[in-house]
Amino acid sequence: MKLDYVYHSGFAIEAPGVTLILDYYKDSSETVHNQGIVHDELLQRPGKLYVLCTHFHPDHFNPEVLQWKEQRPDIHYIFSKDILRHRRANKESAYYISKGESYEDDTLRIDAFGSTDVGSSFLIHLQGMRIFHAGDLNNWHWSEESTEQEINKANGDFLTEVAYIKASAPAVDVAMFPVDSRMGKDYMKGAKQFIEQIKTTIFVPMHFGEDYAGGNAFCDIAEAAGCRFINIDHRGERFDITK
Repeated sequence: MKLDYVYHSGFAIEAPGVTLILDYYKDSSETVHNQGIVHDELLQRPGKLYVLCTHFHPDHFNPEVLQWKEQRPDIHYIFSKDILRHRRANKESAYYISKGESYEDDTLRIDAFGSTDVGSSFLIHLQGMRIFHAGDLNNWHWSEESTEQEINKANGDFLTEVAYIKASAPAVDVAMFPVDSRMGKDYMKGAKQFIEQIKTTIFVPMHFGEDYAGGNAFCDIAEAAGCRFINIDHRGERFDITK
């Protein structure tokens, strides 16, 4: 099984007979619109094709994904319900889930958990792997700007969501989680708290845009906790995540 980094929080999973595209924002080409690993390879890959979106924010959901059905009429869309509520797609466009709900067929199961922003986080059960995509779940606070009360609330809200996940999934094989240096000095706090609470075999940073160094800076903390850390160096990079 392979994990492909597309861009920002966008990834793809390539498994035997199935491809998943997660939180697509832009393709992996840095110079040409709609060129890269998704358009040039994955949309033509044989087998089942699923597109998952955790919430409506434009850096996680690009409505262009709905046009892919013209090329792949067999495509499966599983979206968080906020995308429907914010009218980014219509009722017939996708199967919609929110916290506490699941999608399941004979290929995979997707459990929706909460977020500390909007939408959902997803736990994907695929071919014996438990793969978590956090969406915008994080301990979002800006220490240099937030008040103590705001920081405490962000911390409490985040740990509540993590405890809810832990009750169902105390361990995951892969976790894609925000490591975004724009938050300031404590930007890795949420990622650290996540791996302290949920045993994570492979940790994958995301939501860092072009700041690869900022995302990869979490490596030492992740490895000290026993995780295999995925250092991402460029868009379109592929990683083996087979057990």
